[in-house]
Amino acid sequence: MTSREKIKLVFDEMGKVVVGHEKLTNRLLIGLFTGGHVLLEGVPGLAKTLAINTLSKILDLHFHRIQFTPDLLPADLIGTMIYSRKSDDFEVKKGPIFANIILADEINRAPAKVQSALLEAMQEKQVTIGDETYPLDKPFLVLATQNPVEQEGTFPLPEAQVDRFMLKVFVDYLNKEQELEVMRKMSNMEFSYQPKAILSKEDIFEIRKEINNITISETLEKYIIELIFATRKPADYGMREEGRYVQFGASPRASINMNLASKVLAYLDGRDYVLPEDIKEIAPDVLNHRIMLNYEAEADGITTMQVIDTILRRVAIGR
Repeated sequence: MTSREKIKLVFDEMGKVVVGHEKLTNRLLIGLFTGGHVLLEGVPGLAKTLAINTLSKILDLHFHRIQFTPDLLPADLIGTMIYSRKSDDFEVKKGPIFANIILADEINRAPAKVQSALLEAMQEKQVTIGDETYPLDKPFLVLATQNPVEQEGTFPLPEAQVDRFMLKVFVDYLNKEQELEVMRKMSNMEFSYQPKAILSKEDIFEIRKEINNITISETLEKYIIELIFATRKPADYGMREEGRYVQFGASPRASINMNLASKVLAYLDGRDYVLPEDIKEIAPDVLNHRIMLNYEAEADGITTMQVIDTILRRVAIGR
């Protein structure tokens, strides 16, 4: 069975449990195949956690779910040193971060010390316990969820940590037909489908090699750079109104991630080359958490997505 046939099976298996979220599955696979972390944001009940849990069963990888709470400590995440009477010495007890896929549920509920410990794992793919540093197994992927509505008992994620997420995906409500299907399926108290394991570590690394061979033209590479620079200095691109609202633009990670993600979109579409549509499709998910707007934008009701939409319309390919 080819890699693309296995990926089709992944979508089929996900669809048997998670209804109407093909885009969400697509974005989770983009993170998996590039090693990029993904942040899912949406109100409760939209199957964010269910989607990640289901994907973890389809992948033959070590998975841990961590429920983030205000009283969580760094040791609860990465582990700690414990005294052993048997050896009369301190031994390392590794925490749940030592897995291939981490579901960081309600990530914005944990305090700064925990976020700092997670940041090292996300960026360096390693964990420091005491005086020793331990590498994390590959692939290592953090799939996080957060609720944008509830503010009680939450801590805003540091900008440095948010930037480590390759994609921030907004999960929206289903349409009427999809919600009807969910209601019928989940109101059956005997429904208990167990997805089959389809992709192994070897499959994932092989797919990564194939994605690495996807070509992107120099024109489209430069187009990505123009999009990123337009987030930093909109006025230079004829967007003076947007320039009033943007405090900080996207970091260099945005250009790297947009390049990688557009290649995965091309691969999932059965192509060995990137189209401009791939870049435009993934740009909002790469940029929406990397553009910081000022208070004037908030006062005028301007959103980050509106700024991104204007940039995509105004920045021409081959500028």
